Amino acid sequence: QVQLVESGGGLVQAGGSLRLSCAASGLTFSSYTLGWFRQAPGKEREFVAVITWIGGSTYYTDSVKGRFTISRDNAKNTVYLQMNSLKSEDTAVYYCAASSKYAVTGSRQYDYWGQGTQVTVSS
Repeated sequence: QVQLVESGGGLVQAGGSLRLSCAASGLTFSSYTLGWFRQAPGKEREFVAVITWIGGSTYYTDSVKGRFTISRDNAKNTVYLQMNSLKSEDTAVYYCAASSKYAVTGSRQYDYWGQGTQVTVSS
């Protein structure tokens, strides 16, 4: 049974930082592309960042470029999202997801999802 478990969310002031973690089990972690998505109240889930399983290439949505960094540790079956210079508009539930496809940004192309972790940025 595949499980993705996010952690590291919380309340932070604008300009602060948080590091999200997503621990995976039940899958060959190194063979999956890993992504982070977020969903704010009343909005659709949106792509945030992705790291591929070949080469570890990374891609970001424009609004987080230069502020967020996605990384993975295949030895620990964990993907991270370092979030710096947080803004109130970053407030959302953040989800990690795993895909057997390469460099995908569409949520429908992901096979497995975590339950999410809340990030709240106060202004």
